[in-house]
Amino acid sequence: MAIQELRDPEEARHYIYQSLWLQRAMQPTALSVRPALSWALEVASEGIPLPPVGFIADLGAVAFGMDWEARTNRQPLILPGLPPHLLPTYEDHVLGKIYADWSFTHAAEAMRCYAEGRDRARALAFVIRQFQERTQGPGVEMAPGIIAAALDLAPDEVLRLGYEIIEREGVHPLLIAHYEGLIQVARRMAEMLGSEDIFELQHGTALDEEGERLALRQVLRAAQQLEATLPRHRVRPLPRREEVPTRVLDEDTYPVGGFSSISTRGSLESLLHSQLAYMEGERPDLFDIKYLRDELLFYSRDENQFLRRRRSFLIAFFPGLIEKLRFKDAELPYQRGILLLATLLVIERKLTEWLSTDALQFEFICFVPDNEAAVNPMQAERELLERLWREEIANGTVCFTTLPTPAALPLHCAQRARRSMCHCLTVFAQPQPLDAPQTVVTRMQLAGPSPALGSNGEALVIPEGEDALERWASALRQILQRWI
Repeated sequence: MAIQELRDPEEARHYIYQSLWLQRAMQPTALSVRPALSWALEVASEGIPLPPVGFIADLGAVAFGMDWEARTNRQPLILPGLPPHLLPTYEDHVLGKIYADWSFTHAAEAMRCYAEGRDRARALAFVIRQFQERTQGPGVEMAPGIIAAALDLAPDEVLRLGYEIIEREGVHPLLIAHYEGLIQVARRMAEMLGSEDIFELQHGTALDEEGERLALRQVLRAAQQLEATLPRHRVRPLPRREEVPTRVLDEDTYPVGGFSSISTRGSLESLLHSQLAYMEGERPDLFDIKYLRDELLFYSRDENQFLRRRRSFLIAFFPGLIEKLRFKDAELPYQRGILLLATLLVIERKLTEWLSTDALQFEFICFVPDNEAAVNPMQAERELLERLWREEIANGTVCFTTLPTPAALPLHCAQRARRSMCHCLTVFAQPQPLDAPQTVVTRMQLAGPSPALGSNGEALVIPEGEDALERWASALRQILQRWI
């Protein structure tokens, strides 16, 4: 739908004042005016096409739980010049969609965690921006100062002016058209927000600048496309894959259960006290006879043990890779680096899901010389990964390591292999050998739009696929089959 520009300040004020009377999640009262105008001002200030202020007020009321207190004893609103079917249809299709949409429910839970005031207003503006981009919904462009001037007036005065304008001139035709447009986009809309939008709201990146969020959103979108190519069930491992035994330590063993039954075998510490009654003055007595016949009763403890296998997944980025990562091929929708990070994100998600009974750790390794002047060439990629795995870093599932040279990687792998089953993925632009004992090594070369994979000592082969993106999906599936 086309975006109209309101150049006339008087017409823009009429649009704002009248729109306040069309909110339906809460009754239009003096208490609802200032929050609605504050949210609308934030939307207009960020250059987002402004939908009707009544719709913004409904979104904010539902998101921040303000509608529950005012839901009862609500009277139908009758405004001069307003089609009688418009607001009931709006409630059924637009408000009904907002309440039933799982994506908006998750977004609302995340927005309630923001500080009241400007942060919540910016979070709501982010939701409206994504809604407008996904649906091409109706909106207007106007000077934010018109909304700021309305905030300077008393809320009762704003409502009174709006109702007087409606009585005198009728509801603005543009408002009627925009509410009809909202009904149309709600009918054809699947979800109000995408998974990447919810991720940003939950992790607090929704309030960052657009340039800082662009790479993050691209990685999340690419990960969603790659993950959609995988089966829901666990993939089948490759035949004759390499495996190494895992050394079980004391901290990997968890005793299960307590005294579960009574048996005729056990130590004197677990002997039933009632068995002492068989002791008599003369020996051998009945106690001795029952002991020889294994007829004494003991408490029996369930000594089963749950053994959890440790797995370490090392991803090493070799020097000289950065020039290949930050390159956009014509046959790919994203840069190679975006697809690589998306592949690693899906690998971590699926292995965590499929190997939930194992103790997993993912370690990302860069090579930086040991001197103060050295700068990590992949610092931007590392910061992006830290934002993607904020929770995993906090609980120790994901960590980052810097090594001085690639020659230190075999020793690092050997140290990991002493305590866990170790897998290592080496990512490079030019072939780099890695001789790491007791480590399953997978090599990935990024010299073109499609990655080439191979094990240690094998030739690198580009996975099959009709196009470059399918070959990335095939490479993802092969790595999972090697590591599962």
